[in-house]
Amino acid sequence: MATSPALEQILAAKRADPYSDEKTIEELRANHKAGGAAIPLPDGTTFETVNASGVPSEWIQVPGVDTDRVFLFIHGGGYYRGSAAATRSAASGISKASGMRCLSIDYRLAPEDPFPAAIDDTYAAYKWLLDRGIAASNIVVGGISAGGGLTCALLLKLKDQGDPLPAGAVPMSAWTDLTQSGDTMQTNAESDPVICKAYLDRMAGLYLNGADSKTPLASPLYGDFKGLPPMLVQVGTTESMYDDSRRYAEAAQAAGVDATFEPWDDMFHGWHSSAHVLDEAQQAIDSIGRFCRSLF
Repeated sequence: MATSPALEQILAAKRADPYSDEKTIEELRANHKAGGAAIPLPDGTTFETVNASGVPSEWIQVPGVDTDRVFLFIHGGGYYRGSAAATRSAASGISKASGMRCLSIDYRLAPEDPFPAAIDDTYAAYKWLLDRGIAASNIVVGGISAGGGLTCALLLKLKDQGDPLPAGAVPMSAWTDLTQSGDTMQTNAESDPVICKAYLDRMAGLYLNGADSKTPLASPLYGDFKGLPPMLVQVGTTESMYDDSRRYAEAAQAAGVDATFEPWDDMFHGWHSSAHVLDEAQQAIDSIGRFCRSLF
């Protein structure tokens, strides 16, 4: 199937700026920060900063949402970069599609704050929602890339702690295996214009800081899936991390979880943030909205 002109343009731009080990963390952060915050938001979108038990966060919503229902949104960025501000477009799009308001969190980043800082902050923000009277049955958790990994890790931590689980979860292009052992790390190496194994190995090392790469709260693929809530697992077929999502969904299904695996043909890592120019990104967000609405 021929790719659309919009997709070709995005892919060309990404291929023109490939990852290099020579780029410093500061340079990689600056490259990322420049783009996301400039993306237009749906009409009427509002965002408000809030302190969620010590975790800087933003309430992001569009007009007409049910404020009793919350999508806890977790940004990506390899655990070392990214922000709520840079991902407002994806969060506001999900708010519109789902009819929920979003709490988008700025968890601590490596290498300054390595594992388990990010999952500790995600857990604290979720507990903050419960403390504010938001029922777990009215919460959906989701995120992109590292945020998808944190989505999956949060489910494990909540279960381990005996806390109420959310109504559902949406891992998007999720990084679930910090060992980079999936076959598509090699088989999709040429097709993926965004992520490569060398990049992931570097960032995993910074985040883990000596921790076991198979510890489930960092690599949720290796966790116990029994009893987890319904989930929608989305990933692009060109991603080097495709197997992170495929294997995660299959393991969840094998454990009896109502897990829907949704591969998107020709899509690149984290394509959801391009909904302002890419039809497939909006379609993926619309699918997330339908999933969320089906839970209530």
